[in-house]
Amino acid sequence: MTRIDGRSPHQLRPITFQPGFTRWAEGSVLTKFGDTHVLCNVTIENSLPPWLRGREEPHGWLTAEYAMLPRSTHSRSQREQRWPKGRTQEISRLIGRSLRMALDLSLLGERTLTVDCDVLQADGGTRTAAVTGGWVAVALALRPFIKTGELLPEVLARQIAAISVGLVDGVPLLDLAYEEDVRAEVDFNVVMAEGNQLAEVQGTAEKVPFDRVQLDELIDLAAAGIVQLQVLQNKVIRDF
Repeated sequence: MTRIDGRSPHQLRPITFQPGFTRWAEGSVLTKFGDTHVLCNVTIENSLPPWLRGREEPHGWLTAEYAMLPRSTHSRSQREQRWPKGRTQEISRLIGRSLRMALDLSLLGERTLTVDCDVLQADGGTRTAAVTGGWVAVALALRPFIKTGELLPEVLARQIAAISVGLVDGVPLLDLAYEEDVRAEVDFNVVMAEGNQLAEVQGTAEKVPFDRVQLDELIDLAAAGIVQLQVLQNKVIRDF
């Protein structure tokens, strides 16, 4: 099967990370999964949410916010000025859960990391690009604290990346572009740590149910893609 952009079924889109994209954020990465472009900025503050204050043991926190710019898609969408839509909140929570999995929060001290993921251009897979780029931005944000000894290296406990997979016309595909995503009979978003450990799986059948064999095939396909993403993540951190 040849895909609309010429890729094979098991091939990722061109993936790039541009670190240091914004000047002021503690960690910043422009992440590109093909024509999906997501800017991930990390802010570190020496404060905690009220419900975490006063604990005997120091305990940090990480939260995430996701948004799509009005012209990130084919037509202009309204800014979510008063309150985020349900989809926006759901994706923000997914990113936050995934990136908290990357940290040992007990080693973070009384600090809060806020990861802002803004979609500049959307062509499918915005949430998985946000998680994958968000991890790079978090790692870069923490690096100066680790270098000076303010934080232990173990605070960055796991490497996290995410990818989409799906069945389109019965064929398992890796890293779905928008036109594939809207046609998919089954689609998944898979978040994993190194060693093929699952952090989160979001999946659904759009038309007919799928069987266990197909589920395993999709997870294996996602795992193979995530290994490639982790190589790219490590390279950008090493080279920056």
